[in-house]
Amino acid sequence: MIEDKNQQRTQLSDLGEFGLIEHLTKHFKVHHESTIKGVGDDAAVLKFDNKKIVVTTDLLVEGVHFDLSYVPLKHLGYKAVIVNLSDVYAMNATATQVTVSIAVSNRFPLEALEALYAGIKTAANIYNIDVIGGDTTSSSTGLLISVTAIGEIEANEEVYRNGAKPDDLIVVSGDLGAAYMGLQVLEREKEVYKVNSNNQPNLEAYTYIIERQLKPEARKDIVTLLKELNVKPTSMIDISDGLSSEVMHLCHQSSVGCDLYENKIPLDPQVISTCEEFNIDSTTVALNGGEDYELLFTISQEDYPKIKANPNLTVIGYIQEKSAGTHLVTRADTKIELKAQGWKNFNA
Repeated sequence: MIEDKNQQRTQLSDLGEFGLIEHLTKHFKVHHESTIKGVGDDAAVLKFDNKKIVVTTDLLVEGVHFDLSYVPLKHLGYKAVIVNLSDVYAMNATATQVTVSIAVSNRFPLEALEALYAGIKTAANIYNIDVIGGDTTSSSTGLLISVTAIGEIEANEEVYRNGAKPDDLIVVSGDLGAAYMGLQVLEREKEVYKVNSNNQPNLEAYTYIIERQLKPEARKDIVTLLKELNVKPTSMIDISDGLSSEVMHLCHQSSVGCDLYENKIPLDPQVISTCEEFNIDSTTVALNGGEDYELLFTISQEDYPKIKANPNLTVIGYIQEKSAGTHLVTRADTKIELKAQGWKNFNA
């Protein structure tokens, strides 16, 4: 949280728009044969044979989606890529390329953008994607980042939100609620720092949940795992706005209902202990917190034996007829109607 006041500062005007793009992207390498031309021309050129293409885009705005008082720029660059890759994997696709566009105010020197792009490059290397272009412009309100991700998928392998059927099982990867609780810890420490700038936070007890907020991962591994297990989900979505919101998206688009079981929702022990510390209900956090970037999907009951022993996957409910509605079955075995609060209302 302590800013280095002696950092080198190179004014962006010293490079100009094209010089800046060239400087920030000169270390990006091409990984895919489908990338014919990446950065450096009027448009990228991609070539695909018999595969289908998926495209998704996301916008991150300073003061709305991130707070630079506790979000390192390198982590932000990494996360900006990850949130888009997660949408590609939620289609059962392979991410191959991204474009990155930024609007930046004059309070950011070149070194700040180098840190941002270092995070982008790290994500590109880890997830084996090509950065193929983007745009830069000035901003009067801070930093804005727009990432578009492109992926490819074999014919008939794509998975949509609208394929869930009654009696399908609802499955989630990983655990839920950690990113939201990590945000609560960071916000609390920010307020403490405002009161006493000499106070250095001890965050050792919160390492997992803070990492889930600042440096999330997209579940490429789950897409690979499902292929290895010969399981094709009937529907799938990534969890960006909270479990209840995403379950209701699947149910609405598939014209079905569901029963979600509170005692099956996977929670990390650090989430549970931090919820107790903050006096917040852990189920509420898992349902509405958001930014987990886990995969939520439905499978046929016939596929259950293939996944039941896997520690990465948890069955948390099942699909009902539409007339049954969408419900949470509590630990006390009572049914409560699901409501999609999502992260916006949850943070209000």
